[in-house]
Amino acid sequence: MALLLGFLLLLGLCSEDAIAQGLSSTGGSDILEFELPAMDYETQDSYQPGPIGVLFQIVHIFLHGVQPNAFPEDILRKIIRNKFDLSTDYEKIIRYEIGIIICAILGLLFVILMPVVGLCFGLCRCCNKCGGEMHQRQKRNGTFLRKYFAGSLLVICVFISIGIIFGFVANHHLRTQIKKTRKLADSNFKDLRTFLNETPSQINYILGQYTTTKEKAFSDLDNIKLLLGGGIREQLRPKVIPILDDVKAMAEAIKETQEALWNVNSTLRDLKESAAQLNSSLSDIRTNLEQSLKDPLCSAPPVTATCNDIRMTLTQLDDNTDMDQLPSLHNQLVNVNDVLRTDLSSLVQEGYKSFNDIPEMVQNQTMDLVSDIKSTLNSIGSDIKNVNEQISIQDKLSSFVDPINYAETYVHRHLPTLEEYDSYRWLGSLVVCCLLTLIVIFFYLGLLCGVFGYDRNATPTRRGCISNTGGVFLMAGVGVSFLFCWILMTIVVLTFVVGGNVEKLVCEPYQNKKLFQILDTPYLLKEDWKYYLAGRVFNKPDINLTFEQVYSDCKENKGIYTTLKLEHSYNISEHLNFQEHTENINRDFGNVNVKIDGIVLLDDAGRRNLREFGSSGVDRIDYDAYLAEVSKRPTKVNLLSFADELEGKAHQLPPGSLKQSLTSNAQRIRAVHHDQVVPLGPSMRSVYRSLQSLQHKSSGLGGKVVNIISSLDSAEEFITNHISSIIVQESKKYGNVILGYFEGYLRWVKISITEQIAACKPVATALDSAVEVFLCSYVVEPMNLFWFGIGKATVFLLPAVIFAVKLAKYYRRMDSEDVYDDVEIIPMKNMQKVHVGFHRHQTTQTL
Repeated sequence: MALLLGFLLLLGLCSEDAIAQGLSSTGGSDILEFELPAMDYETQDSYQPGPIGVLFQIVHIFLHGVQPNAFPEDILRKIIRNKFDLSTDYEKIIRYEIGIIICAILGLLFVILMPVVGLCFGLCRCCNKCGGEMHQRQKRNGTFLRKYFAGSLLVICVFISIGIIFGFVANHHLRTQIKKTRKLADSNFKDLRTFLNETPSQINYILGQYTTTKEKAFSDLDNIKLLLGGGIREQLRPKVIPILDDVKAMAEAIKETQEALWNVNSTLRDLKESAAQLNSSLSDIRTNLEQSLKDPLCSAPPVTATCNDIRMTLTQLDDNTDMDQLPSLHNQLVNVNDVLRTDLSSLVQEGYKSFNDIPEMVQNQTMDLVSDIKSTLNSIGSDIKNVNEQISIQDKLSSFVDPINYAETYVHRHLPTLEEYDSYRWLGSLVVCCLLTLIVIFFYLGLLCGVFGYDRNATPTRRGCISNTGGVFLMAGVGVSFLFCWILMTIVVLTFVVGGNVEKLVCEPYQNKKLFQILDTPYLLKEDWKYYLAGRVFNKPDINLTFEQVYSDCKENKGIYTTLKLEHSYNISEHLNFQEHTENINRDFGNVNVKIDGIVLLDDAGRRNLREFGSSGVDRIDYDAYLAEVSKRPTKVNLLSFADELEGKAHQLPPGSLKQSLTSNAQRIRAVHHDQVVPLGPSMRSVYRSLQSLQHKSSGLGGKVVNIISSLDSAEEFITNHISSIIVQESKKYGNVILGYFEGYLRWVKISITEQIAACKPVATALDSAVEVFLCSYVVEPMNLFWFGIGKATVFLLPAVIFAVKLAKYYRRMDSEDVYDDVEIIPMKNMQKVHVGFHRHQTTQTL
């Protein structure tokens, strides 16, 4: 029933128009990513029997030894073609089943012969034959035989016990698994309902993602100012911005040049005045010293040398610079001031503004384009919804709800019956195992009492009660074995034939998929259909759709569309082909008519301003002469050192007016140094730095201006000649981004429908649960372990009976025994005991 249910569910979901869709985690673009809500299923896709699996493997090895033949594919195909008529191929069937047949025949012989042998054995013992006579003949190897029989029986009982344990374990496992059948069925039905109910929600999720995609595209269309306009502007940026930056830097340089010229010209004027004042002060001091050296005292021989030394150094007391030779920078300053009357910085900012207004121009000129593209994208959404309506997945899947409900009701209605019958089976199997347990307990008790109650010094007629009880237990076990072993073997044969064939003909070929290969044989299930499943699904039996392929794809959790090759019924690629829409959008973007004109980087006034600055003469100033002059020391000699030397020489003179005059002039020289020379230093250094900066700024000024104007012309020419191609290029790139969302979405929808929506793993799991789990793992494998264990125990009863009968003679108390008359050999004491026994049993035994 479960196997049939699994196949009906599989074939039902394979109906002609049953298309279920699955959504995978693929992204429509680098920005948009979609992920299908996962379906949670309860039923595990694999079954592990646990530790008992080792015992199942032992049974499999035994079955392979009994039935080593390969799966009879050709035989089954002929049987199916002949409408299950076995008469034509019975020889091949017998040849395939020869191992099982031989074992079954041996079992039947056991069933027939064991009662007959038991009856004959009982009658024979009643006639004091077959060991029925209570007399034991003495043998020289009697001790060895007793030990040998006892050891052999013990080993056989151990094997019988192992078989009984197998039986108990198999019986308990089968009952436990049958109790799990309800939970297994419920979980499978729940998974199938989840499969049917969640598939429409997956479809709705896919349709909902189109809204997300469309909103993203609409957002980009509304942001066309930055995306398209900004892209065009970025293409022009490398050509435009560096030129505008150069012009802006030139405007700043003009201002800095004007400031530097004013500072230098003003400072030079001050320096000339300071230098003239310094020269006048030094000239007065030098004149005063010359008058002082005319003093008569300088004629005296000791002072003459000193006066001459002072007179020779007076030439050093002079100004070291000639500032008057440096021309004024008034003309250059006037020219630069004239240049600054035009605000070049404002003209440059207008160029920046004209360039940055490109996105605004694009937005204003593409309003109609954006509206048309939005209408096209809305129509794509309508077409996608139409595809879903044409497939009508919800309607098709809802038609399978009633069959599943009926199947579930059927299973739940018959499960109590199954559990009731299983309780009877469990009780019967328990009786079988207990019966064997009783037999082996008799044997164990017999061995226990016999071994521990045996007295080697006691004669057969004098054996103790415990030893005798052991023999009685052994014979009791023999009697019960003869009474019931044929019934046990009958059960073993029946379960062996059924379980072995189901294992070899159903379970193993199902696992290796050879069973599906039989069903996929062309023209087998229907003579005029090459592929039966394709004929049932599409009414086109030539399509290569097989049971094995469908089952394998479902095991891999592939979608129904790919699994059943539903493209032969509804080609999703054709219905999701929106090439016309994409061509229209591409054409719209390719024909974008955006006119970007009126971009003036710098007008004529600005260019004229640059040329006037280039001809202002700032670059023609003789900076080397200025730098050389302002880098000189203000005086030819260090006035402080000169004053110290003069004062030192004055101290060498005798007191008088000459010494006083020289000392006074030394003080004046120091005052000139502090008041006039020292202030000149910072001013001269400042002018030096300003001249250096001005020289650097004005170096190659004319060439710089020419290059800037040339670059402006080149940039404006580039904009004029290439703006159209840039607009087309950026429009296509922008259009590809918009289309990329939808092409990626449609590609994702196609992959989802063809490969992942309505992933049919629950169908394969339901089929596995019916065949591999319920039939094979829950029922067949425990049943095979049961007959294997019980059969093993039953077969070992035969040697156990033989050894038990033989061993009982050594444990039971005999009615008579052998007596020896040879006095030399047998002591008189024993002879007396023997004769006493002889007279009691009224028999004469003479050797």
